[in-house]
Amino acid sequence: MRNVERAAARPRSGVLIGLNRAVYWLSQHWFATTVSLLLVWVGLPWLAPVMMKLGWEGPANFIYSLYSFQCHQLPQRSFFLFGSKSMYSIEEIQAVWPGGTEPLALRQFIGSPAFGYKVAWSDRMVSAYSSIPLAALVWWPFRRRIRPLGLLGAALLALPMFVDGSTHMLSDLGGLGQGFRYTNDWLATITAQRLPAWFYAGNQLGSFNSWMRLVTGSLFGIGLVWFALPQIGQSSAGQARQLEAKFERAGLSL
Repeated sequence: MRNVERAAARPRSGVLIGLNRAVYWLSQHWFATTVSLLLVWVGLPWLAPVMMKLGWEGPANFIYSLYSFQCHQLPQRSFFLFGSKSMYSIEEIQAVWPGGTEPLALRQFIGSPAFGYKVAWSDRMVSAYSSIPLAALVWWPFRRRIRPLGLLGAALLALPMFVDGSTHMLSDLGGLGQGFRYTNDWLATITAQRLPAWFYAGNQLGSFNSWMRLVTGSLFGIGLVWFALPQIGQSSAGQARQLEAKFERAGLSL
């Protein structure tokens, strides 16, 4: 009877050993694994317009739907590929997208052969999330020289994106293409209109709104990496040490 019980226990012990070895491997290669997953995550939104261009509408629409839970996907604040412009104004989009006066209707505009096709993330999400793997790659060689960022520091770096995003949201309550963050008359007054008119109004690449979304999103990504990765690294190192001691006590090799 005992032999039967031991035989039944072996596969489960073998599975447990295999799981522990897998966890140990991840604890040793956590950085490469994390960055690889992040690169896939930030790359898929760019793959959607490529698939649309190739006529693979099913997979492309799946990506748009998947990332719609993470982003508003408003086309006037998104990059476009394979068109005449990298970004379009809300007036240009509404001219070819009847009924695009409300955000829920406007976000359904993916693009067209003439316009090109939008990336499945807005420009803010592109900067915020793409900056995470890029900042991680910069942080890694200097990780032992840079002190980890505290929670307060991470919050301060995230604050500009929160302010920029919340003011855009409040501005949109006045109507798309009509709010104070669309015209930025307040900025024109402060700067005595010394800058070109196209810099103040709209969301086109190079405008004030575009720069704010790109810069504040990047600050958020940098803060997240600076705060989170040192903690993940410490946790992974501790996990590895525990597993090494556990396997040594059991007389097993990792």
